[in-house]
Amino acid sequence: MQPKRYIITAALPYANGPLHIGHLAGAYLSSDIFARYLRLMGKDVAFVCGSDEYGAAITIRAKKEGTTPREIVDKNHAIIKDSFEKLGMSLDIYHRTTEPIHTETAQDFFKTVYDKNTFIEETTEQYFDEETQQFLADRYIIGTCPTCSNEEAYGDQCEKCGSTLSPTELINPRSTLSGATPVLKTTKHWYIPLGGESEVGSENEAWLKDWIIEGNGRTQKWKNNVLGQAKSWLQEGLRPRSITRDLDWGIPVPLETEDAKGKVLYVWFDAPIGYISATKQWAADNGKDWKDYWQSEDSQLIHFLGKDNIVFHTIIFPSMLRMHGDYILPTNVPANEFMNLEGRKLSTSKNWAVWVHEYLEDLPNKQDELRYAIIKNMPENKDSEFTWAGFQESVNNELVNNLANFVNRVVVFANKYFDGKTPAYDANATFIGSNNETITAAAELKTLHQKLTELGQNIENYEFRQALTTLMEISSLGNQFLQYNEPWKLYKQEPDSEIIKITVNLGLQFTAALSVACRPFMPFTSDKLRALLNLPEITDNGEFTTLLADLESGNELVKVGHQISKPNHVFQRITDETVAAQVEKLEANLAASTPKITSYEPVKENCEFDDFMKLDFRTGTITAAEKIKKAKKLLQLTVDLGFEVRTIVSGIAEFYEPENVIGTQVVVVANLGEKKLRGVMSQGMILMAENDEGKLVFVSPESGFGNGFTVR
Repeated sequence: MQPKRYIITAALPYANGPLHIGHLAGAYLSSDIFARYLRLMGKDVAFVCGSDEYGAAITIRAKKEGTTPREIVDKNHAIIKDSFEKLGMSLDIYHRTTEPIHTETAQDFFKTVYDKNTFIEETTEQYFDEETQQFLADRYIIGTCPTCSNEEAYGDQCEKCGSTLSPTELINPRSTLSGATPVLKTTKHWYIPLGGESEVGSENEAWLKDWIIEGNGRTQKWKNNVLGQAKSWLQEGLRPRSITRDLDWGIPVPLETEDAKGKVLYVWFDAPIGYISATKQWAADNGKDWKDYWQSEDSQLIHFLGKDNIVFHTIIFPSMLRMHGDYILPTNVPANEFMNLEGRKLSTSKNWAVWVHEYLEDLPNKQDELRYAIIKNMPENKDSEFTWAGFQESVNNELVNNLANFVNRVVVFANKYFDGKTPAYDANATFIGSNNETITAAAELKTLHQKLTELGQNIENYEFRQALTTLMEISSLGNQFLQYNEPWKLYKQEPDSEIIKITVNLGLQFTAALSVACRPFMPFTSDKLRALLNLPEITDNGEFTTLLADLESGNELVKVGHQISKPNHVFQRITDETVAAQVEKLEANLAASTPKITSYEPVKENCEFDDFMKLDFRTGTITAAEKIKKAKKLLQLTVDLGFEVRTIVSGIAEFYEPENVIGTQVVVVANLGEKKLRGVMSQGMILMAENDEGKLVFVSPESGFGNGFTVR
């Protein structure tokens, strides 16, 4: 039975920073393709997303930047929302987990399950920072990883080796708030019994195995990468999972007990409930009933996300929904793998990323080019890679040379040969079709219908890369029948030829079909094609269904005599200069964020203590300085040693102007033998420190120390 409506969710982006292309490849373009396609099929769709704004990482970042969590999330929510809008995401609502309606929804959800005596309450020992007087969430604790000895491992995970950890496993743990060594202190928390020894946990784990592994109760086949990860968790055995934290940034635990004071809902409990609160807000704004989407068996729930969120959407959130009792379960969880960048893993800490908001600034009006390149390389079943050279090749060789070339030729021919009007043709006439055989126009339109049907099936099977390939095959078919028939040559010999009329008419029909079919992938291109054909804008309300029906019944998509617009390029080539600038930007970002590895001179051979004691170091002040003629590196300094004034020649002219060193307190080797340098007798040596770049800086006593004193 076909569902009456769909609730489509895209994983809530964490408002700890902007979006990068890895996010688009993981969850957002696939969800947008699917939602747009369903609307084009006339389906009732609620497509929701929003910023995930709570959690320890937000507070840690706020502390580092000297600001507040609210300012962090306000800033990043605005950037993410703007990026989605400019990229053409067709979200019905982009919400926030800091909104009051979300707080109310999450607390009501907690209380409903709590009242069923489903949660487990446990008092455990957790790390406590005595200097700041607060319990430490996992990310507030760092220490040495017991697996790889990384000294900066977090309390929940080592980001160097990937090991999952608990805070008590860290060696030499320390608080990120104060740097102090935390102590263990008892605290009470609530847990969701995913598995374990309790009756509810055992029953839930058995149900999950039946639902996920056996597929009982699921109406769709899940992707292998999703099933594989979910099964591995189940096979390892599930344990109760904490759903509360000792934090001051989050949704308060809605219990009026002493144990609940100072505690908030764990971000991975409240975040997926954000899908529900977003739907509530959208429904209220549009006169809908949100329960029709979340609590009706006539609806389908589909989660789009990256592989790092698979466990939460296949095990934890479904368990939450089932324990609540009023909600439908997800029909599918079509998660993608990760996208790498230029041979490296994407890294926000190293700034090795293509940030969406920066891309939109650097390459304005090229949203669809980015969408196309990412969809083409979407990591549907395994990790993929984005390169700027690949981006350029995709745009220039496929969008420009294939799609834009076909559309431009058709529009040019229609304007040149038929004054921009769709020509009529003899239905019995034949031409050389895209299969390089003599056929009728009706046969070619049947091929178009088959390709469009195939494209729709690809999307319904969550095979978005293949669907994009099928889309481009349609424009390739058009280019083929144009090339086989060469209407530009035929026009010179027989301007009234039926073949010219057929090819131009079919070219316009194909372009009209492309204007609908490309919309899930490239919505801005869809608008351009509609404008070129002078056809009404697409309203995302059943146009793909109408398209298939018209082709099947023989109705023309562009009527005979219809006036189209003048030619206009749909895509522009990406230049070598553009690619080079983006690659240079990436490398500069990486260099700026990578700690510099300092090289050190080897320590000289040991000297005897008595030899060292022969040197006499004294404090002094430079009272005069001037450059020595014909010596680029030397300055002549006058140094007051308190008991006498010395002239010292020093090789610091590359680093200091004479007027800038006057008044500087220095350390002088006072018993060094005199030596004439460039005609000036030098009576000592100034102590300097030299780094690995050869830069010299003064070794100075504290300001106001005085002159002539011994340095030991």
